[in-house]
Amino acid sequence: MNLFEQVSEDIKAAMLAKDKVRLEALRGIKKEFLEAKTAKGSDGELTDETAVRIMQKMVKQRKESADIYTAQQRPDLSEGELAEVAVIEAYLPRQMSPAELEDAVKNIITQTGAQGPKDMGKVMGAATKALAGKAEGRLVSETVKRLLNPS
Repeated sequence: MNLFEQVSEDIKAAMLAKDKVRLEALRGIKKEFLEAKTAKGSDGELTDETAVRIMQKMVKQRKESADIYTAQQRPDLSEGELAEVAVIEAYLPRQMSPAELEDAVKNIITQTGAQGPKDMGKVMGAATKALAGKAEGRLVSETVKRLLNPS
């Protein structure tokens, strides 16, 4: 069962359980999936890789919204966003720990033969492809910078 089908099944289960937060988050996911399937230039199919990218974007958006709500002293809205983040993250692959991420980036640096900060683009290109879905882009970038700029 692909992610689209899984989310559709889980919407039914959330309706039966009357779990409003989960239902709202799942409906949001399905909406984004349907938009991606019917977008101009799309072949009408939604691969799991594309679905994961969509959900990662949704998590990032909700975390940013929660930060804004917190800054505006609106914890009620912030909690709602973070609750949806928890539901969406359940469908994403497990994220790498900082130690695993550092090891993976070190391997990529070795493979690309990077010598210093001037090779950051080369390393980021390979790291972005290799670690897609396994680590947040911002964390990958920070790790690459730290490892290429020993100070």
